[in-house]
This record gives sequence, structure tokens and C-alpha cells, in this order.
Amino acid sequence: MIMPRPTLLVAEPEPEQALSVRKLVLETGKFNVLTAHSNREALDIFQLFPNIDAAVLVEDRDIDCNDVSNHIKSTTNKVPIIFLHAAIGGHCASADHHLSSHEPELLLELIRSLLGDPRRLAEDELFKRAS
Repeated sequence: MIMPRPTLLVAEPEPEQALSVRKLVLETGKFNVLTAHSNREALDIFQLFPNIDAAVLVEDRDIDCNDVSNHIKSTTNKVPIIFLHAAIGGHCASADHHLSSHEPELLLELIRSLLGDPRRLAEDELFKRAS
């Protein structure tokens, strides 16, 4: 049986480029990424896909971390909430983890520590098939 890759809900400001660097880093790390660019989109996506493995909420005027986080936590307490802030002192009271939004490698490291490394899942699956 192939294990599905963990799915992340990422709520972040709309990027100036076609794709955000954060999304590319997470997808390169073999995570599935559902992207929202506003509070409403984040809540709608969670309504459609409630089985996410983690939520990454990026500080922005269009994204209220506490609102999205509290909504997710009212449904399940198994989804870790990671708040990314650009400025020192950025805070989201209902988030489980706080990181700088300028360090994507630390985000990837944290998510792997929480959910496991999907690259290892793929390698283990290939090893099992070869055996």
C-alpha cells in the first residue's frame, strides 16, 4: 500500500510571481500543498479538505491567523498550526509554532519533524516493492 504524501494548507499573500517560493520549497520536499490567499479561501479550502495534516498561516492583512486557526481547532486538535511572521514580535495566540517567514528551510525542517519526511516514505515503498 502506498502512503499518501502529507497535505498542507498554506494561507499566504498572493505572490507577485506565478508561484510562491514557499509553495515550491514545500512541494520539492514532497508535500502536497493547498494554497489560499485570504481568510475566506483558507476556510473554504479547509471545509472542502478537512483531512489536512498541517496548516501554515502567513502573517498578512488578508489572513487572520487566530480566526483560521480557531476554526481548524474547533474541528480537530490533530492539525498543527504554524504561524509565519515577517517582523520580530509577530504573534498568533492560537498557533502551535511560530517561525520567521524568511527561513523556508526551517519551515521544511519543522514540518518534517512533525509529519515525517515524505521522501523517506517513497524510498521505503520502493524498497518494499523490490524485496
